[in-house]
Amino acid sequence: MRQVTLRLDDELARQLARAAVERGTSVNAYAAAVFAAALDPDLAGDEAERLRARLAARGLLATSTVTVPLLDEERLNAARAAAGRGRSLSSLVGADRGEV
Repeated sequence: MRQVTLRLDDELARQLARAAVERGTSVNAYAAAVFAAALDPDLAGDEAERLRARLAARGLLATSTVTVPLLDEERLNAARAAAGRGRSLSSLVGADRGEV
């Protein structure tokens, strides 16, 4: 899962937090649902449909033109085998800071 830093003006951030509270969810979960509703044409549901309609009315609804290449099984298996074998991020950061 990728982490993203997003800058919002104060009022928009308050509105986002308020909307999340109203739905009984975290700001992160609500923002992720908003992005998914805006970008995923197959996403269904009443709230998602209303959100997509609002985004479309403002010209903000994204249309996907991304094509996903076929996976190379050999490269995928090699990546899986190598995963987790390197130095940990904390050790790299510590080394960069001069820590032992």
